[in-house]
Amino acid sequence: GAVLALNKPPGLPILGRPGDLGLDALLPALRQRLGLAAELHVVKAPAREYSGLVLLSSCYHTTKKLQQFFTNARLRGQYPATYRAVTVGVPAEVEGEIRTGLCWQQHGDRAMVVPVPAPGRHSLARKDVKSTLTRYRVLGAVGGCALLQLQPRTAFPEQLQVHLTLLLCPALGDHEHSSRVGRVLGVPFFLTPETAPARTQVLDEELLSRLGLSPRRLHHLPLHIHLQELVLP
Repeated sequence: GAVLALNKPPGLPILGRPGDLGLDALLPALRQRLGLAAELHVVKAPAREYSGLVLLSSCYHTTKKLQQFFTNARLRGQYPATYRAVTVGVPAEVEGEIRTGLCWQQHGDRAMVVPVPAPGRHSLARKDVKSTLTRYRVLGAVGGCALLQLQPRTAFPEQLQVHLTLLLCPALGDHEHSSRVGRVLGVPFFLTPETAPARTQVLDEELLSRLGLSPRRLHHLPLHIHLQELVLP
């Protein structure tokens, strides 16, 4: 009917900045190629860095109805979106929940998303901090890496990356938050954003060899978080 699903590669934003390519700029050509009478709207899509499902609709009312469904589902405690992630490190527990407050914090000339483990009632009421929750399950593990199923109950920028660092298992290809997981004698621990500036993810030689990557090309490694499934009404 009016609904169309695409598989987006990592690094492609939905709304491109001036001069950058974005999915929105491709929609008129896609509409023409499919012979659709009405223009396409984005119903739901993963963040720029993620790959996976993009849900489009050629009907304005369908778009609004589905967007409202996703909002209401989260409010009812449901998990309509399921992601897959490859992590560097294996969580101590096979499944569980990650709960924390998240907020934007200015560090020098850039803003960062940082965890707030015990947000105060007033900061939550003022919406300075948002309470966030992600459910996870380990689907498999090999060579010190794991495949995780992630189901966010809330929506906040970079929520999944930050939650994975709190598990001490950053996503493969996370060059923004992975530096917050340090190691001493092979034991991981969490570093505060102030002491761990963002940098290209550091991987051991064995993993680099498995990936067929040289350290020089490591910064090209994309973020391995993928929107795999959306539940529709």
